Amino acid sequence: MRVRINGKERELPEGTTLLHLLKERGIDPRVVVVEYNYEILPRDRYGEITLRAGDNLEIVQMTAGG
Repeated sequence: MRVRINGKERELPEGTTLLHLLKERGIDPRVVVVEYNYEILPRDRYGEITLRAGDNLEIVQMTAGG
């Protein structure tokens, strides 16, 4: 299935959860904000969201610095 992640089309296996996608990409779910189909998700829902064809994700990583 095809989804859009940060503006780029990606092919993912059916049944992929948001949490699995983050972990597979080496992203710590505690340090990102995810917008799923134009809605900011609370972190405790990442494991509940099963991605579907056509979904749109924006994943923003927090960074420290100044």
